[in-house]
Order: sequence, then C-alpha cells, then structure tokens
Amino acid sequence: MNVSDLRVALVSGNYNMVRDGPTQALGRLVRHLLDEGAEVRVFCPTVEHPQVDQPGEIVSLPSFAIPGRGEYRIPLGLIGAAKRAFAAFGPNVVHVASPDRAARQAARWAREHGVPVLASVHTRFETYPQYYGVGFMEPVVEAWLRRLYRRCDALVAPSDGMVDVLRRQRMHDDIGIWSRGVDRSVFHAGARDLSLRRSLGITDGDVAIGFLGRVVMEKGLPEFADTLAELARRGVPHKVMVLGDGPARDWLAERVPEARFAGYQTSPALGHWVAGMDIFFNPSITETFGNVTLEAMACGVPVVAARATGSTTLVADGETGTLVSPGDIAGFADALQRYAEDAALRRAHGAAGEALSKTFDWDTINRQMAQTYLRLLEARRL
Repeated sequence: MNVSDLRVALVSGNYNMVRDGPTQALGRLVRHLLDEGAEVRVFCPTVEHPQVDQPGEIVSLPSFAIPGRGEYRIPLGLIGAAKRAFAAFGPNVVHVASPDRAARQAARWAREHGVPVLASVHTRFETYPQYYGVGFMEPVVEAWLRRLYRRCDALVAPSDGMVDVLRRQRMHDDIGIWSRGVDRSVFHAGARDLSLRRSLGITDGDVAIGFLGRVVMEKGLPEFADTLAELARRGVPHKVMVLGDGPARDWLAERVPEARFAGYQTSPALGHWVAGMDIFFNPSITETFGNVTLEAMACGVPVVAARATGSTTLVADGETGTLVSPGDIAGFADALQRYAEDAALRRAHGAAGEALSKTFDWDTINRQMAQTYLRLLEARRL
C-alpha cells in the first residue's frame, strides 16, 4: 500500500480551537497526508472563531465548553450526524488524539470493523490534578488513560522521555516516536526585533526572561512565579515578558508584578516576540514535547527548563540551556541568574540551541508518521 491509499479518520478534542502544540502538530500532519494523496476526515469540536486555520475536511462533534476554560470544548461523543459521517467515510486507519468519549467510541468502531487504531499522546493529563488541589486523583487518571491506550494497536509520543514514561505506566508495548518540527520562516535568530519589547517598557539593555504559552496553572506558573520572586529577592536585574493569555493571567500578574504581558500573538509577529527574549524559562512538567521550547531554541534563545519529559529531549544541559530538577526554585533561580549576568553565555547557548533545532524537520517527521499508519495496516493484513 501507498500513502495515497490511506483513509484516515482523525478524532481530536482540540484541532480547530486554540493555537497550541497539539493543534500545530496535527494540522501539519493532515496537510502532509493530503499533499501525499491520502484522504482525511477530522472529527472534532469546533468554535465560531478558532485561533488557527486548519487544513482538511472537518466534521463538527457536539460539545460543551469546559467550565472556567471556555477556550476549550469537550466532545459529547461520536454521535448523531457525526457518527453517520464517520461510518460513511469508512476509514482504514483511525487516529485518536485525545482520551475523551469520542475517541473511545471511534476506537471501539475500529476494533469492531478490523481497522487499526493509533493513539497520539500530546499532554500529560495525569499531572494536571496536582495543579488544582486534587493530586490524589493522579492514579485514577492514569488508569482511565490506560483503558483507552491498551485497546489501541500502537501509541506515538513526541519524545524519548515520554515514551519512557508511558512504558513505566504500562500504557502499551508498541510505542513509537512522532516528534515535532518548527516553522523556520517564523522562528529564527534573524527575527530578533527589539522594537516590540520596547512597547512593553523593556529596553535594549534589559535582560528579558520570557514565558510563552497558555497562561494556565499546569504550565508551571507557581514555579515560574516563585522563581522570579527569588530573583527579585537576590537583586538580579531582569524584566519578565509573557507571551500568551489564559484564565490564570490575573493570578500571574498579581504574583509577578514586574511581568509585562504581550497577550496572544500570531505568526509572523510571534517569531519577533520570541526572538526578542534573552532567556526562555519553562518550568512545566506537563508537556510531552515542548513546542515552545523548540521555538525559543530556533530563535537563538537559551532555555532554562525543568528536567522533565520533552525538555530532556530538546535541551542539551550546559550546551543549549540548563535543566533543573522539577520544583527546585533555587536551582531555577541560579540558572537564570547565570544567564542574566553573562551575555556571552547567553549568546553561546542560544547559538547552539538554534543549530540543534535545525534537526527537527516537519517533512521527515510526518513521512515517518505516514509509514506508521502503513505498518499498522500491513500488520492487520497478515
């Protein structure tokens, strides 16, 4: 079989809503498959004004907004007109990209019809409870995820570190890598334009520590805020630049009063904003890859990150940035202080990060994904 023989049903809880790592990766994959002649249908919740312009034919799933997180919607399931459209399409591969009810129904349909199911893992949902005061629920969430993943033919994760986590959690035996790329027309060192950050009151001589992503607690905001408070206590001169928006914006503004908020940005301006950082700080442990980390590296910005899934694959400790044990506030502050006080170190690690980012190529990555689909189809035929 060839890629042009594929009929892929992609079921996702977040394909056509906000701009984030999963939506970017899935959109790139769909575009690649379509360009190679495959047929693709995307079954997902939709919103009236999505932040992204996604490729492919989209079948809207009935859904409801997440309380307090209206930018996201939860599908009620693969039901009604969507269920009929799914059956009429008759996929020969089902790809589920979220562990919700619609994905579980799609996986059940696939098993009943002898169609292989691939699940892609995009975030560490089991880590979320600790950021909302219900950490005791983590084993329950793990078990809930395992019930879906063990019923799939294979899993893919974006980093070696995440593959190791999934194996330890006994999610599956067949786990491959679906890595991530970066848009080099947007994210590159030449995009550095200090005029944008000047609009926030950050001068050319200031050291700007940057945050990029959704402003939500699970992105490590408590660690981010505590670390910046420690830097202030030490008297280390710096400015804080936040790119993104979210429900925890007011919380972060109160905890980090020196933060300057640029809000949600889109390409190509986003690349100029990121390249205008001097240090990128990512204390999150919830990413499976960390697209924002790769985007900062591509812009020649050194990274301080938690030694966690995703970052351990991207950041070469002591060469392109610094990895710190999760939650180690003093360690994060030490790393940021070193960069803040040593411009030569920032330049050296930033340049090394940009060079390393060039090994992450979207075309190569998505060709490998298409081959994974074909491998699973061939295994079904044997």
